[in-house]
Amino acid sequence: MNELDSHGVGPSLTSAPHALRSGAAWLASAPLEVQEQFLDSLSEAEVAALPWLFDFWALPHQLPPSGDWRSWVIMGGRGAGKTRAGAEWVRSRVEGNRPRDPGACSRIALVGETFDQVREVMIFGESGILACSPPDRRPEWSATRRRLTWPNGAEAAAFSAHDFEGLRGPQFDGAWVDELAKWKNGQDAWDMLQFALRLGDDPRVCVTTTPRNVGALKDLLKAPSTVVTHARTQDNSAYLAESFLAEVQARYAGSRLGRQELDGVLLEEAEGALWKMAELERAQVGAVPDLDRIVVAVDPPVTGHAGSDTCGIVVVGAVVQGPPQNWRAYVLEDASVASSSPLAWAQAAVAAMRRHSADRIVAEVNQGGDLVEAVLRQVDPLVPYAKVHASRGKVARAEPVAALYEQGRVRHLCGLAELEDQMCRMGPRGFEGKGSPDRVDALVWAVTELLIKPAQGYQRPQVRSL
Repeated sequence: MNELDSHGVGPSLTSAPHALRSGAAWLASAPLEVQEQFLDSLSEAEVAALPWLFDFWALPHQLPPSGDWRSWVIMGGRGAGKTRAGAEWVRSRVEGNRPRDPGACSRIALVGETFDQVREVMIFGESGILACSPPDRRPEWSATRRRLTWPNGAEAAAFSAHDFEGLRGPQFDGAWVDELAKWKNGQDAWDMLQFALRLGDDPRVCVTTTPRNVGALKDLLKAPSTVVTHARTQDNSAYLAESFLAEVQARYAGSRLGRQELDGVLLEEAEGALWKMAELERAQVGAVPDLDRIVVAVDPPVTGHAGSDTCGIVVVGAVVQGPPQNWRAYVLEDASVASSSPLAWAQAAVAAMRRHSADRIVAEVNQGGDLVEAVLRQVDPLVPYAKVHASRGKVARAEPVAALYEQGRVRHLCGLAELEDQMCRMGPRGFEGKGSPDRVDALVWAVTELLIKPAQGYQRPQVRSL
């Protein structure tokens, strides 16, 4: 149990479950007698070394994957422990061999959005290289040379992505890249770095970033030599203030921004998308006023088997007081279901109508015809129902609804992330994603029913002349 690791310090945990990936978790969950036996078995030097043994404390997403890879992307939410993982990866590379590392590096590139961010976050930050280095292996910082130098002679040079031409000339056998998705010159800086990674037998790069829909990151993720680990903010909750977690989860959980900034999910937008992420964030509200009408719109799947598309079910209410330019719609719920059974989606639609006391169900019948109504009436024979036919393509139907969003006349409650994902992937040439945009189709039918169709027949009140 107290066998030393490859550095000659700290215990080897190869006998523990999920060796080295869950040492602290294994110890915390072990019986008290096992914990005492483990701690008593350590020498004084091993106890002193234990805080610096990152393999023991790290979360799974913070440890480099095994296998043959060129780029390791740690994609996570705010505060998920990405910076600490990058700093510890640099430390492991310059200090020597470890169980999952092919060998020591002698020259490392540290690249951030700006030089100040490299210095203040990657080097001097609370989770930076200096903070995670034990005293006997801590590198020295030379401000004039913008360089870290370790006691064993290894060096790390700091670079700014803004000044990507500075990467011409130097050469490295490793690199740590931070917040690639924020770089204004992302692709240019990344390309220059690739030409500089030419030393040693196996030059590698660790990329720590919050995901954003930018080309440089998307291209990197598609490369066959790239491996990815994901992390949510919640995964690192033990090291974050409880008030911070409570606040951001209350404000952003279930939103598209929350999926990106808290869950570390890369959210893509189609080129020329009808809806933009920023626009949908502005559309969010915490509550809705008294509504004049509520409808449940249904976009039934064409087929009824295990591989069928999701049945889009979206609940939308509206305030329709005064002239049409004053009318507002509020998206209340995305109740879409993935089901091979027509009866199952019909039950979900009727349940949504009852939950929100909706006035009617509106369903597209281009594919199902009278069968759609028949299935709904199996669930509720008296269900208020209106059928709609698609005479135009999806984009043509969606454009008037997208225009209402631009005018600020449609609002969203929280918890509509999957619907919003589909919306941002509706481009001028159609839906850029897998499957059918069933949720968007249902949304379009609902808003059309509540705002667009009534406005077409609206007659301005006549003013009697005196």
